[in-house]
Amino acid sequence: MSSNLNWRIPPIGLFIVSIVVALTFLGLVVLFSASQAMYDGDSTILLRKQLIWLFLASLAGGLALLVDLEALRKYVYWLGLASIILLLLVLIPGIGVEVNGARRWMDFGFMRLQVSEVGKLGLLFALAHYLASHRRDLDHPIKGFLLPCGLLSIFCLLIILEPDYGTAFLCGAVGGCMLFLAGLRLKFLIPTAVSALTLFSIAVYHDPIRLKRITSFLDVEGNRTDSAYQLWQGILAFGAGGLEGVGLGEGRQQMSFLPEAHTDFIFAIVGEELGFIFTAGVVVLFMTLFFIGFLQLKRAPNLYQYLLVMGALLFITLQALINIGVVTGCLPTKGMSLPFISYGGSNLVFMFTLTGIILNGFRSWELPVLRSQRML
Repeated sequence: MSSNLNWRIPPIGLFIVSIVVALTFLGLVVLFSASQAMYDGDSTILLRKQLIWLFLASLAGGLALLVDLEALRKYVYWLGLASIILLLLVLIPGIGVEVNGARRWMDFGFMRLQVSEVGKLGLLFALAHYLASHRRDLDHPIKGFLLPCGLLSIFCLLIILEPDYGTAFLCGAVGGCMLFLAGLRLKFLIPTAVSALTLFSIAVYHDPIRLKRITSFLDVEGNRTDSAYQLWQGILAFGAGGLEGVGLGEGRQQMSFLPEAHTDFIFAIVGEELGFIFTAGVVVLFMTLFFIGFLQLKRAPNLYQYLLVMGALLFITLQALINIGVVTGCLPTKGMSLPFISYGGSNLVFMFTLTGIILNGFRSWELPVLRSQRML
């Protein structure tokens, strides 16, 4: 923990906090509405569970806010190694919990952890530290290209094996952006990105379930009673909501019509009950979060903190972009939660941790003396 930094968060950081609070509050309101429709016996069950996770997420975010990012650098490879070990363990029957054919969780009795969320955090820190430590070797074919790409590939491959293609794609996209921003030559990066996308497409093609999602996406109406049922019901929810929505608790889609209404497709419930005004507001808030953070990156004292905060911003906003794209029918169906809003503990803790990292960077960058001491 840092003894040099105080609790003061700069005004721009407080604005980001207000965005996160607004999104989280919206999620709690919609979850309460969904609980009433889904659980007649206990209409507050989803809300109560999410509040417990919110408490844990706040603790994780507070820890990420207080930790000394520079002092943490000596431990980031251990964090990355621990993440890889967890990603390996979750694949072992009896250790990893299988749900709907995917082995992504570890059950600790009192909680169930989605291991890929820990993997994202390990990837973020390890890749940011490596690229910053070898910034002068980025022209080297091994140190500057093969090793960082190999590190990224390990995380993506292990997540694909769960299987979780969407999260693997997200990690690959964020990692690729970090490599580009660190200064990796385009002559290395472009062929690698094309090759990775080709291999990813081949893997999807040979996976019947995910290939069916692609073909259903191309003809939603024709598959609305089968593989595109969830997406079709989501589109109907937006249509029913219109501009102002049908009102909280008045939506039909969460009454067993729309699968995963409180998790992956909660954005459709927002559209049905609160209307286009609120859904557009959610998009604006995520865009504002990204651009405010992006404009602050010029204050970063070194490449490590620049990549760390940028990666955190990308993990939040790209995940939101993918979820919104899926629910609105712009992207093929993929189970990925909407940050701060969807029901679920592991992702909420991870998102608050990322927010804490962003605020940590903004706060420490306000201290010019400390900043000048840490220039690389």
